[in-house]
Amino acid sequence: MVNPAAGSRMLDRELLVRRGFILCVLTVIWNIAEGMIAVTAGISADSIALFGFGVDSFVETASAAVVGWRFSYEMKGRSPEEAKKAERWAARIAGSLLLLLALYILLDAVRVLLGYGDQPGPSIVGIILTSVSLALMPLLGWAKLRAARQIGSRALRADGYESISCAWLSLAVLGGLIMNAKLGWWWADPAAALALIPLIVREGLEGLRGEECGCGCAHENGS
Repeated sequence: MVNPAAGSRMLDRELLVRRGFILCVLTVIWNIAEGMIAVTAGISADSIALFGFGVDSFVETASAAVVGWRFSYEMKGRSPEEAKKAERWAARIAGSLLLLLALYILLDAVRVLLGYGDQPGPSIVGIILTSVSLALMPLLGWAKLRAARQIGSRALRADGYESISCAWLSLAVLGGLIMNAKLGWWWADPAAALALIPLIVREGLEGLRGEECGCGCAHENGS
């Protein structure tokens, strides 16, 4: 005979897992759009900060997609072991991409600051995009963190913090774009790009090492 309490807990968990999956899908949709707009606008305005912000959006897309795929496994009632293994590999690949991105930003920003290249131009599109991201990503990140606590998912918690990190990236890029557009301080753009490097490198190293978030969450089956 099925324990009613156990059945209720299973139903609650199914709803929470589905919520986590939906949050990951929303992240993927937004980051793909954000990345395409940011990269295009960054190339058009010769903005290193905006271009780097766009590439980072694609890396975040991969992270959210893997976490969402992991939840889809549980939703289908399949064993999560393969999903966990794929998640670790995806984290290492994403970490490697982030470190390459940090190296590119460093070299290109220094090149522009030394006068070897076109000065970044203003980008109204970039200002609007990063403003929207600054408002949206903390809300999405906090929703993920709440769902992660309820499910007990380390993977979703890590992805939630990555969304919140995106908000800090948005703030740095937005500041550089506004100073360039309003004050003509072209150097603010590569300077903002350099400010992104410590955060990108930290995220990259954590992903490369396949570190868990160390959040102390209760272990879930398959997270």
